[in-house]
Amino acid sequence: MTRLQTIPLYHEGADLQGQLALPSGPGPHPAILVMHNALGLGHHMKDVARRLGAQGYIALASDMYGGGIVHKDSAGAATSIVPLMQNPTLLRARIVAWYEHLKTLPGVDPIRTGAIGYCFGGQCVLELARSGADAKAVVSYHGLLTTAQKAEPGQVKAYVAAYTGAKDPYAPYDQVQALREELITGGALWQITEFGEVYHAFTDPDANTTPIPGLAYDPLADKISWAGTLALLETLVKQA
Repeated sequence: MTRLQTIPLYHEGADLQGQLALPSGPGPHPAILVMHNALGLGHHMKDVARRLGAQGYIALASDMYGGGIVHKDSAGAATSIVPLMQNPTLLRARIVAWYEHLKTLPGVDPIRTGAIGYCFGGQCVLELARSGADAKAVVSYHGLLTTAQKAEPGQVKAYVAAYTGAKDPYAPYDQVQALREELITGGALWQITEFGEVYHAFTDPDANTTPIPGLAYDPLADKISWAGTLALLETLVKQA
């Protein structure tokens, strides 16, 4: 199993502790930012970073809360996520800070970069795209889709991919439509894949044991979205 390295980042009073997975062989390597769900930088996100490392990417699993904290339930997560959600300027600035930090790490090819995120992290990578960051691609898995600041026409440079469940209570159909209209109006390159009969957190094998309503792991949606992501990253990031 690939060992992870702790990567610190100090941002607006928060001591953040990301986790870095490195591929084998000499660099420079393409690099992917991995953004965690509402519970924090747990083992699922670390496993994703390792899987990307095995695919030849430098993968940085970011910490949006500080100290690499992982909450056990939604009540605990609220103590970390609510202050960020209530301050969208801070939220976007922290996302961009992690992305820019990734590009400075040894061995990273700053021209070949992307980002993927889950749940809250899915919202984060969409915010990264909306910021105008020069990432080649961003992928949102069962992400929160709303924003306090929609992208202006021509602002989104990244290819945007969003995978969502039709029965996800945290990303209802009207919000999926709003994202689609935002991307079309903004002139972005995009895809939205919606899985019928699929709920929130469909990529997380632990979702069925989490006492949060509306969550369910779906192995087929998980495999399809991951295969699509690897194809997208191979084409737009690794071969850029």
